[in-house]
Formats: sequence, structure tokens, C-alpha cells
Amino acid sequence: VIVACFFGAISGSGPATVAALGMVLIPAMIERGGFSAPFSTALMATSSSIAIVIPPSIAFVVYASITGVSIADMFTAGIVPGILMGVALVIVVMLEARKHNIQPTQKKASAKERWDAFKDAFWGFLMPVIILGGIYGGIFTPTESAAVGIVYALILGFALKELKVKDLPKILINSLKTSTMVNFIIAAASLFSWVVSKSQIGIVISNAFISFVGGSQALYLFVLVVVLLIVGCLMDNVAATLILAPILIPVGIALGCNELHIGMLFCICLVVGFVTPPFGYNLFTAVSISGLNFKQIVKGALPFLLTEILLLFVFAYVPGIITWLPRLMGYGY
Repeated sequence: VIVACFFGAISGSGPATVAALGMVLIPAMIERGGFSAPFSTALMATSSSIAIVIPPSIAFVVYASITGVSIADMFTAGIVPGILMGVALVIVVMLEARKHNIQPTQKKASAKERWDAFKDAFWGFLMPVIILGGIYGGIFTPTESAAVGIVYALILGFALKELKVKDLPKILINSLKTSTMVNFIIAAASLFSWVVSKSQIGIVISNAFISFVGGSQALYLFVLVVVLLIVGCLMDNVAATLILAPILIPVGIALGCNELHIGMLFCICLVVGFVTPPFGYNLFTAVSISGLNFKQIVKGALPFLLTEILLLFVFAYVPGIITWLPRLMGYGY
């Protein structure tokens, strides 16, 4: 879980975290940790979803670009919820280990082995520190931080001899595919938003939503979480954000909800969709690398999924968890 959180801070992508770490960690959990294959694979899929909450996050950038909320504010607000989600999953793992008396088959690494491993990983760990430190320190903008991260990764890759010039065309093509896909989604969603605006469907839906919740913030938050959990099961989080945020978020603001609080809640709800059937990206990625069938992984993910859903309602009704750190750092929330 901890490794997934660290890797998520570098990748910002749930499926990428599952694919990169799962090939190594899933066999290790089974062979050396004593856990079952479905449980280990489900844990990898679920903990990797926290990559979307731990900054820097692709989902936060997309949401902020649509709603006008500061990206730096979103990154700051994601730190505490991301840590709490990680801690909750660790507790579930500990309870599972105690319940089934699971004992590791390999001895713990010595202090020297841990120090050597840390030294080997140090330069990689430095990337999120540079990106987030630069953003929060006002050295560069979130957009510029992407370029800084790329340059740092290239220098590090060549310096450690893990990257070759012949690898660059493939990397560029993969980046182009990802960027093109997102741009097509944004283009289609922008057209949809224009239709909604011109036809005033958004106003009708917003008024109907306000009428349904009767002006109650508590009921609005409950309905928001439920609706987004359902949407997250069926739709990609970027597309869902582009289509639904302009409709649902203004309703919460009109009811007096904190803008940053409901924005974070919106993004985290859709993140849970990465591990909910039938559309869960992380689940399908886990299927492809583990050899298990979809049903086995879904069954193994249930304890983690229920824990994350419970946390969603905690985040919904205790907004201070989300807004505390941004306020501490001087942001106006």
C-alpha cells in the first residue's frame, strides 16, 4: 500500500501503478507474504487507485481546468485524504492477516539492506519532491512542473543507463496516444457542455436537484456521493468529470458548500470507480497481469471497496479533513 502511494505520486495514474508494481508485488505477496492470489491482486488494484488522490493527480488537473479551482489547492487538499485512505487499507490488511493467521515466509530485511534499497531508490523518490516542492514554493506552475518532471526523468534515465535513445520514439508515441485520447474526450465534452448551456438543460437539472434535496447540504452530499459512485462504475473518470462537474458542482456551491470540499469529494468518488465493476480500469489491468478471472478479483476487493466507500461518507460530512491542510498553508478555504 505504501509503495503504491509513493509510485502514485510519480505516475498520477491508477492503471499505470497496477501494471508497474503488480508484476513484482503480487507474486511477492503470494509467495513470501502468505496471502491468497485474489486478495493480493485486489489489494494491488485498490491501493493503486489512491494514485489518483495523492498529488500530483491527473484527475485533479482535469477537474481544476473545468471549474477554475486552483490546481495547487487541489493538490494540497488531496494529501490528507490520500494518506487516510492508505492507512485504512493497511488496517484492513492487518485484520486479514490476523484473522487467517498469515505469516510471511521471508525474514525482514536488515537495516543495511533497507538503507541500500533506499539509496538505490532515492533519485526516483526525488521526482515528486521536486514537482510538488516547485509548485508549492511558487517556483513554477503545475503546467510547467510537467515539463520539469519530464526533463528530470530523461536526465535520470540516461544517467542510470535505464533509458536509451532508441526508446524515445516508443515513449513519444505512447505519450501522443494518451494525449490524443484525452483531447478527444475534452473536445466531445466541450461540445456537450455547449449544448447543455445553449439548451439550458444544466439550469433545469440544477433546479430539479436543488428542489429534490430541499435546500439541504447533508442530503445534497449524500446524493452526490451515491450518484458519482454509480457513474464511476460505468464511465471513465475524465469523461464523467467533464460532463457532470459543470452541472453538479454549482448546485453544491448554491447550497453553501465549500467549493474545495465538494471538488475533492467529486474526484475521490470517481476514483473509487477504478475498482468497482463493471468498468473498473484497475480491475481489468489486474486481470491482465495476474491471470485470475474478473470475478475472483472483485470478490477479493470487497473489503477494500467497502472501506473506501465508508471513508467517502466520512470525507463528505467532515469537510475539515479536506480543508484543514489548505487552510494551514494559507489558502482561502
